[in-house]
Amino acid sequence: MTTPPRTKILGAWGEQLAADHLVASGLEVLARNWRCPEGELDLVAREADGTVVFVEVKTRAGVGFGAPAEAVGRAKARKLRTLACRWLLENRPPGATELRFDVIGVVRLPGAVPELTHLRAAF
Repeated sequence: MTTPPRTKILGAWGEQLAADHLVASGLEVLARNWRCPEGELDLVAREADGTVVFVEVKTRAGVGFGAPAEAVGRAKARKLRTLACRWLLENRPPGATELRFDVIGVVRLPGAVPELTHLRAAF
C-alpha cells in the first residue's frame, strides 16, 4: 500500500477542520467529497433556515502562493455552480429554497495554530 501524497493528507485535514467549523457555527453537514463525472464538491451544508451552502475548502502549508481563497477564480466558481446544480438534482433537501457558495481557507504553518478564514457568499 502506498502513502497518500502530503497534499492529499493536508487537504483532508483542512476539510475536517472546515467541517468542524461549520458544525460549531450551527450548520449541518449534508455531504463531504461528493463526486460526479464533472468533479467534486468538498462540503455541502445547511443553515438552520434551510439555506444550502456549497463550501470549497482550500488548505495551504504557507502563503507563498497567496491566501488559499485566492485559488478560487471565475473558472472554479463556474464549475462549482455546475456541480451544485447536479447535486441539487439528486439530493435537494425538502424546503431548500436558498443557496450560497462559501470558501473556507486554511493555512497551517509549522508550529503555529491553524488559521481558518470563512468567506460567506464568496461568489
